[in-house]
Amino acid sequence: MKSISIIGGGPSALLLASFIDESKYEVTIYEKNKTVGRKFLVAGDGGFNLTHGEPIDRMIVRYAPNDFLKSALLDFSNLNLIDWLKEIGVSTFIGSSKRVYPDKEIKPIEVLTKILSVLDSKGVSVKCDQTWVGWTANDELRFEDNTVVKSDYVVFALGGGSWKVTGSDGSWGNIFKKKDIVVESFQPSNCAYQVNWDEKFITKFGGEPLKNISIKCGDKTQKGEVVITKFGLEGNAIYALSPEIRVDFKTKRSSAIYIDLKPSLSLEAIQSKINGSKLKKMTDILKVDLKLSPVQLALVKKFVSKDDFMDVEKLSNQIKNLKIELIGFEVLDKAISTVGGVSLSSVDDNFEFKQLKDQFCVGEMLNWDAPTGGYLLQGCFSMGVSVAKFLNAK
Repeated sequence: MKSISIIGGGPSALLLASFIDESKYEVTIYEKNKTVGRKFLVAGDGGFNLTHGEPIDRMIVRYAPNDFLKSALLDFSNLNLIDWLKEIGVSTFIGSSKRVYPDKEIKPIEVLTKILSVLDSKGVSVKCDQTWVGWTANDELRFEDNTVVKSDYVVFALGGGSWKVTGSDGSWGNIFKKKDIVVESFQPSNCAYQVNWDEKFITKFGGEPLKNISIKCGDKTQKGEVVITKFGLEGNAIYALSPEIRVDFKTKRSSAIYIDLKPSLSLEAIQSKINGSKLKKMTDILKVDLKLSPVQLALVKKFVSKDDFMDVEKLSNQIKNLKIELIGFEVLDKAISTVGGVSLSSVDDNFEFKQLKDQFCVGEMLNWDAPTGGYLLQGCFSMGVSVAKFLNAK
């Protein structure tokens, strides 16, 4: 029987081990923390969305680059994940946002426990407190405690560069560079973006949500909501624009976003409501006829000049296209996810290193991007299953 060593105990590793044919392989997971699945559990802190419920063809285009994960996502889709979770005792439901959650009485730790039960039934060995530090001269795996492991196949699932407390710190980069693997610098994604608010505004409106809006950056528009924070803006509507915002920051030290405060109304409809109002004061018209919230109205007054505020055409345009300048990113460790890591050019279609025979790389180690809402986890799950199926076919 051949052996598989999985380095790292995150979502990709757990699903890979769950789908490996135990009659062919002895599988060992090596995790540097005291327990596996720590980043998996962190994903549950803000609502444990395991995947997204939209059709798989629409899911695929959410990833960047979307062609990289297409085959893996089609081979193990969100529906396949839902069915498998049900098989192991984790029932799910689709929320109003189309995100897929475990049933309300099921906690994240219980989901992890169910998956670990699958591994136990398959005879998968899990070794914690094992920090991988490189290879020996004979390309055997070398660990910090001087343990040396010879394995027929190796799968690296070491995570990206965010949430260091979970063990996902990207410190493995230099090890791979010594093997002439291209490793790109990590950058934050799905993170807060900095805005230079004035003290008076942020004291009054810090923590307030902007709901039912859309935000545009470059050629992409995203509906959703954001929260105004002391640092700037955060929330699903701006997280999804991370790739476009990063493009701006590559060429300059800022990025302009454009907020549509009333995406359900056309420009003409807004002008008509203002012109047809029986109220005299523009502030009252915006409150009553356009139903702008206090924070929306405050934003308009902050970024629109007094002259433009009294000009119906110019004001209407601003309500549909309010420009806000982003001047920075949240720090890497606080980002929900990262981009960067192992270049996609370094692996083939089966996630095998082109320069390292029988060694694979999956999960956030690789340089790909996805919005929040279950897409990140689904991408990691699908990659893990893809490698398992590839090895099972050998």
